[in-house]
Amino acid sequence: MPYSVATLETRLGDPHLLDAGAPLPHDAQPLFDHAIALLERGEVRAARRGEDGRWQAVPWVKRAILLGFRLGRVVEMSPEGGPFHFMDKETFPTRAFRLEHQVRVVPGGSSVRRGAYLAPSVVCMPPMFVNTGAYVGRGTMIDSHALVGSCAQIGERVHLSAAAQVGGVLEPVNASPVIIEDDVVVGGNCGVYEGTVVRAGAVLGAGVILTRGTPVYDLVHERVLRATAAHPLEIPERAVVVPGARRVASPFGEREGLSLQTPVIVKYRDDQTDTATALEAWLR
Repeated sequence: MPYSVATLETRLGDPHLLDAGAPLPHDAQPLFDHAIALLERGEVRAARRGEDGRWQAVPWVKRAILLGFRLGRVVEMSPEGGPFHFMDKETFPTRAFRLEHQVRVVPGGSSVRRGAYLAPSVVCMPPMFVNTGAYVGRGTMIDSHALVGSCAQIGERVHLSAAAQVGGVLEPVNASPVIIEDDVVVGGNCGVYEGTVVRAGAVLGAGVILTRGTPVYDLVHERVLRATAAHPLEIPERAVVVPGARRVASPFGEREGLSLQTPVIVKYRDDQTDTATALEAWLR
């Protein structure tokens, strides 16, 4: 039975759908399957950008994903043609890509879960993992040991370097996931978590960790960027962020020479920075 997006939004918008012990709709399985199919085609997303530039979660989409966990049984999975063996909910097998998807999945142990969208020309270097509900835009490279968490939104022409971690979130359904906008470079061993928004063209140097509670010191504009109760931490467009340290001001901290790790914006992206990142095109 086909469903329009408006119908799915109404049916899956019921806040009691996931209540423990609540009866499931008679068509719960086709509702879930149709919503997941739309996610995999990139026709709906778990978060959207408003006209004001702010990103917000799309609760009915996240509720559709959670419905799949309620519907599914844990089963043995052995993907056809692969050496791996999994035990997971039957509703969330790994995705199988075909030539028409135009996605490069290099051999070596990568996995993309059902319900994730990878646009044409995305490159997946082994081993990497993309979780359900995630969106990955055109021309993005997901390097070895990188993670794209559930419902994370990755823009176009992004480079997620080796061992980069982009956190995910399914619950609560109104919690916005991590957002990495277009043309961002995420360095090796970076961690971006808890709904952080990295605006277009920014560069995160290797080892930068960003969470909701992380203060970011902007040396260029002499300000401190923080999340608030209403808004996530945001890294500005074209900012170049590197790991830094700030002195612990307590008497004990000063006596012991202690400091705390903190990200620092040292500049904003210019032609020289763009030249340093231009090698991306050759790797594709």
